[in-house]
Amino acid sequence: MVHLGQIRVHPIKSLDAVSIDGCDIADGGGLEWDRRYAIVERTSAPGSETDAVGQYVNGKRERRTHELETTYDLERETVTIRERGAEETNTFHLELDRDCFASWLSSYFGYPVEVVRDDEGGFPDDTDAAGPTVISTGTLEAVASWYDEIETEEMCRRLRPNLVLEAPAFWEDRLYERPGQVVPFEIGGVELQGVNPCQRCVVPTRDPDTGEQTEGFQETFVERREATLPEWASEAWFDHYFRLMVNTTVPDSSWGDSLAVTDPVSVDDVLVDANPAQ
Repeated sequence: MVHLGQIRVHPIKSLDAVSIDGCDIADGGGLEWDRRYAIVERTSAPGSETDAVGQYVNGKRERRTHELETTYDLERETVTIRERGAEETNTFHLELDRDCFASWLSSYFGYPVEVVRDDEGGFPDDTDAAGPTVISTGTLEAVASWYDEIETEEMCRRLRPNLVLEAPAFWEDRLYERPGQVVPFEIGGVELQGVNPCQRCVVPTRDPDTGEQTEGFQETFVERREATLPEWASEAWFDHYFRLMVNTTVPDSSWGDSLAVTDPVSVDDVLVDANPAQ
């Protein structure tokens, strides 16, 4: 039986994940704690007449995010951060020390940043399908095998999924249909809707520790993804083959429900019309 093998949340958008045994679905449909915080570039001084923040400081725009190592104590709401390989660490309370944390990050990046918070859905990459992203252990193993020097754990860190199912390779490609429809499924008692295969950005092509580009990563990925696309996958989404992992939405009736590792997964046979605003 397919079941939930890992729950991975990224408390700060673009920084490291932490694996947890269970969590609630937050308002908006994301996982509690996932991307609750984000780092944004500050374009003017706080409190000034033009007080404003700019774009996310994330792996797409700032390669030095890869060189940060973070660990979390979610019960205490703290983050411990350092440059990878450095001995010195700094621990900040994500609320009480948020300004100090932003100052440390500003010094690290070399330009002013702010740490912002959103408890209602966090800061997802896909705002139209803001539920947890889903992939299988078999998929991570298969895609890692396409590269000589990338192990399964590293591939997981490159792809940054939320929910890792104990299932064969590309099993999750069952969880979407043609555009305009979603695939209802349940994990434990939580209802989710599979929307589309995730369109990948530049981040998976980089070493997650250094930010260095892996030569030929995207070309190999596209070639092998097309060659191994299972018969149950809806090809309507594949204008290109740099897509992997499933974006979801969560009906508001399941907001506040809980997920736990080992929860069974079941797929509804009846498709429904998509409703991204749900």
